Amino acid sequence: MTELNTDNSLVRVSGVDKVFKRGSEEIHVLGGLDLEIPNGEFLALMGPSGSGKSTLLNLVGGLDRPSEGTVEVGGKRIDKLSERRLAAWRARHVGLVFQFYNLMPVLSAQKNVELPLLLTRLSASERKKRAAIALDIVGLSHRAGHYPRQLSGGEQQRTGIARAIVTDPTLLLCDEPTGDLDRKAGDEILDLLQALNKEQGKTIIMVTHDIHAAARATRTLYLNKGQLSTSPVD
Repeated sequence: MTELNTDNSLVRVSGVDKVFKRGSEEIHVLGGLDLEIPNGEFLALMGPSGSGKSTLLNLVGGLDRPSEGTVEVGGKRIDKLSERRLAAWRARHVGLVFQFYNLMPVLSAQKNVELPLLLTRLSASERKKRAAIALDIVGLSHRAGHYPRQLSGGEQQRTGIARAIVTDPTLLLCDEPTGDLDRKAGDEILDLLQALNKEQGKTIIMVTHDIHAAARATRTLYLNKGQLSTSPVD
């Protein structure tokens, strides 16, 4: 288990700028942003399209690096890690849930869930066992042998969540996890995320445009013009 800061902050983002270059043009997405996330929180990030929500998610998950500032998770400066060490850190500490599932169509649900475990030294039998446990947690044990095309949208997203939690990650990062689902299937996914947060203590950061989804989180922050606030900005 990663050693946490004494103030129980799992994530600490300090003075972060993020600038993208498009030819000679510089696009400032985040500017001097600060954020602290306690261990065990379920945080929703909202804001208009292009406001930098996914960019912030990627920085916290070690998928990108800030142009300026620091990103700490569990007291570790992940923005300073080498590419090799950062990849190893992500594999151990970050579970990703995507809007469009990102499942491999030629693999069964079981094999899709096993994919992150291929980066570990676990035996084939242990990988299968852990994938089965993850599928049981999301209520899909009976669909383990089915392929993505044989699963409903909600079942595909549950498979995606099982894949995200199979390594028992420190952080669960969800980018519009209900964006491609109808309300009923979306509510089932939100029920599952809430259960992972409350019953298993998972720290979850969820990007969403949906007020209904954000209401399930324990805290909602709004991102606009590179800054966070506790209320929407008109």
